[in-house]
Amino acid sequence: MKYLDEFRDPALARRLFEQIRRITTRHWAIMEVCGGQTHSIIRNGIDQLLPPEIELIHGPGCPVCVTPLEIIDKALAIAALPEVIFCSFGDMLRVPGSRKDLFRVKSEGGDVRVVYSPLDAVKLAQQHPDRQVVFFAIGFETTAPANAMAVYQAARLGLKNFSMLVSHVLVPPAISAIMESPNNRVQGFLAAGHVCSVMGIEEYRSLVETYRVPIVVTGFEPLDVLEGIRRAILQLEQGRAELDNAYERAVRPEGNVAAKQMLADVFTVTDRTWRGIGRIPRSGWRLSDRYAEFDAEFRFNVHDIQTSESPLCRSGEVLQGLLKPNQCPAFGKECTPRTPLGATMVSSEGACAAYYQYGRFVPTSTIGVAS
Repeated sequence: MKYLDEFRDPALARRLFEQIRRITTRHWAIMEVCGGQTHSIIRNGIDQLLPPEIELIHGPGCPVCVTPLEIIDKALAIAALPEVIFCSFGDMLRVPGSRKDLFRVKSEGGDVRVVYSPLDAVKLAQQHPDRQVVFFAIGFETTAPANAMAVYQAARLGLKNFSMLVSHVLVPPAISAIMESPNNRVQGFLAAGHVCSVMGIEEYRSLVETYRVPIVVTGFEPLDVLEGIRRAILQLEQGRAELDNAYERAVRPEGNVAAKQMLADVFTVTDRTWRGIGRIPRSGWRLSDRYAEFDAEFRFNVHDIQTSESPLCRSGEVLQGLLKPNQCPAFGKECTPRTPLGATMVSSEGACAAYYQYGRFVPTSTIGVAS
């Protein structure tokens, strides 16, 4: 298959591993930003085959995982209303709120539906003019254009029974927050290729210049990840800090211009709370004033929500790269995919889910393999 099998070639992987070994002379800590990259790394054992001097730190790039608990609880409150058809992608249904999840709301009689596009929710609003249809819009810049299009279409159609609960987050401010943390150990980043396919790469240049840190735009297949690591290590070994696009087959420097125009029309930048991390200034999007009538938070007046996280869950430290999932005492015990304490064990991009799915139940350092 074009552009897939080629990027899983074992012979090419061995060559890249050898090149990385030859150029590595000291310890380096690199963060892969995206949860999709984390799963590729763990599934293919990349972290275990790298030189022991290279540490991969799993970043906060799982959109389900960083959706704040307050927003989850607001979604649960809205979904329980009898007049509401609540629409979401499937990966949000098992994310735990303070006391329940969307599956529980559905079992209690709430009309919760899995859709495959936000435009499906727009169609439902057309088909059910007597019901309020709410779409749960979460994610990074990657999923935002389709959500923006849904709001734009609802406005054009004059739909008064469609709204959106928005919790979009942005990658560059998160990188700034990581670099400014007193506990930061990250020396280089693998940026998420799909985000850059929408937004382009130029917004990362100021981060490179401000923090003197290499940022390599990277894909998701094993060879993509290895090439991103190779380029990042080469920069670090040579004392360089540059913005490098290693995913040129999908990412243009300018990004998707039409998508960015739609985003600028429908959304506006706002401060956003990240689950497990805290509030990051100007790190999210909300609906712009022009489309404020479609904001589900205001339509259903869900503001005074009291939240409570599990005291056992340490997913916040995992999302900040301070803790590997299997270093959490609850991992694989109180916290499993069947009984998740945090979103990182639920999401298909969550680091805890990756470690559980691929059998990483103990830190690899305890069995004599580089972590």
